[in-house]
Amino acid sequence: MSQYQAPLNDMKFQLFDVWQVQQHWQQVPALAEQLEPETAEAILQEAAKICEQQIAPLSQQADLIGVKLQDGAVITPEHYQANYRAWCEGGWAGFSGDPEYGGMGMPKVLSMMLDEMMCSADIAFSLYPGLTAGACVTLQQYASDDVKALYLPKLYSGEWSATMCLTESHAGSDLGIMRSKAEPQPDGSYHISGSKIFITAGEHDLTENIIHLVLAKLPDAPAGSRGISLFIVPKFIPDADGNPGQRNALHCGSIEHKMGIHASATCVMNFDGATGYLLGEPHKGLAAMFTMMNYERLAMGSQGLGAAERACQNALAYANDRLQGRITERDANKAEPIIRHPDVQRMLQTIQSLNEAGRSFSTWVALQLDKAKYSGDEKGLQLANLLTPIAKAFMTDLGLECTVQAQQVFGGHGYIKEWGMEQLVRDVRIAQIYEGTNGIQAADFMLRKVAGDKGAVLLSLFAEIEHWLDAANPQHQQLAAYLRRTSVLTQSLLQRAEGDKALLAGYAYEFMTLTGYLLYGYMWLKQVDALERAEVTVETKQQKQQMADFYFKRILPRAEALLLIMQE
Repeated sequence: MSQYQAPLNDMKFQLFDVWQVQQHWQQVPALAEQLEPETAEAILQEAAKICEQQIAPLSQQADLIGVKLQDGAVITPEHYQANYRAWCEGGWAGFSGDPEYGGMGMPKVLSMMLDEMMCSADIAFSLYPGLTAGACVTLQQYASDDVKALYLPKLYSGEWSATMCLTESHAGSDLGIMRSKAEPQPDGSYHISGSKIFITAGEHDLTENIIHLVLAKLPDAPAGSRGISLFIVPKFIPDADGNPGQRNALHCGSIEHKMGIHASATCVMNFDGATGYLLGEPHKGLAAMFTMMNYERLAMGSQGLGAAERACQNALAYANDRLQGRITERDANKAEPIIRHPDVQRMLQTIQSLNEAGRSFSTWVALQLDKAKYSGDEKGLQLANLLTPIAKAFMTDLGLECTVQAQQVFGGHGYIKEWGMEQLVRDVRIAQIYEGTNGIQAADFMLRKVAGDKGAVLLSLFAEIEHWLDAANPQHQQLAAYLRRTSVLTQSLLQRAEGDKALLAGYAYEFMTLTGYLLYGYMWLKQVDALERAEVTVETKQQKQQMADFYFKRILPRAEALLLIMQE
């Protein structure tokens, strides 16, 4: 059976020693009044308890039970009811929500840690509150005060949940060709008609109401993506008192039978003239929905990291217990733990070095979002926008790689259901696909983020990192050399693309992956630097240094092949 223990020590190390987030909190009145390191540690410990003790132990059972569609109603595993109530009663559903409407107002650096723990515990369960949190971000930014007052308190409390409804059977990533329609009504509402597929938590039995954020086109809509509007379409239309009232004209037509995340209800949702309400401006719905999509893309990175962390913990425990083969023993009748086998060590060190770099990276990205939100930091916003596609795509690519490596440590037992490793592989696979496939993320990174400003933000980041590096340190200079070569490559690609528009798209994936490996190298140097001021054990310092050495010796050289691929 798969076990899980939240990596609280490393989380605290990343927060308070590597990135010293407490310094930012002290500069923000809204955070300084309620947050200090001790408070944050207590919050993380409480979140760890529910993830470790209540959610994680039943994740395999949830996978076996899955969800069922009966008479239009989706039934989740029975224990999800208790888990969801406990989650909401702890205030976790509104963890990052606006305190004005009942949220806890916690910063992104903490919610990212929460996301990781949830995904380690049970990715399928995490999606129910996760989609709601993303919808709340969109409502907070685009809804009127009256609409916020109606919906946000119920969503933050967990009484209601929310979805985002984008994809149609003929229109996956090409949303401009969607067919869903919105007909204006005399009372200011709209009748929404159309069918959406792959709708996570589109129907379920965990909440008394479900609020759908639906993309559709008005009769006078311009062609393509510029003609998309966003609508609030509740399952039950709130009455005058704000309680669920009349059943709306929408229903779940079917649920998907998937490779993984079996306990997550992935629905086909049919809207048959359902009553909806415009959110934001007409024809500006895609921009509004992408507010939620960007939130979810950061959470996808946490799915990759969360699955890989749980997989690593179980692989390490198995490797210490499993007796197989002889490396140092001379007695032919006495086997040794496979942890002593060099190839098993290689796999475990690969996983751990990538996981801990990923945790540092996600903390860094979240800190940029916090700086933009609480301090109006334009540089933080630019960095967050640049790094979001990497957080989604690179972290989920490595999440699958590491989870498969951990499964490999188990040998044949990793392929057997009872150990829980094959479930982690199946569950994490979707993270590379939904919320925009990783190829689309790479194209977004290369074409919009890098080429969009002619490489200004990326090259400035590289220069800033290089300025921080120590010329006397060999690992620092190894990274500096790669940064300089990648800067030259960036300018070369942009110049070559002037005569070949397909060039950047063709190399987008390799370029994004290359950037990810370089930034992970930076994460490791920041961690080693933080060891000098951190109050951690000698063992932790030695382990961190060993992981940094492994990354620079065995992982960072992957950048060499990527540079060669993209050379002229």
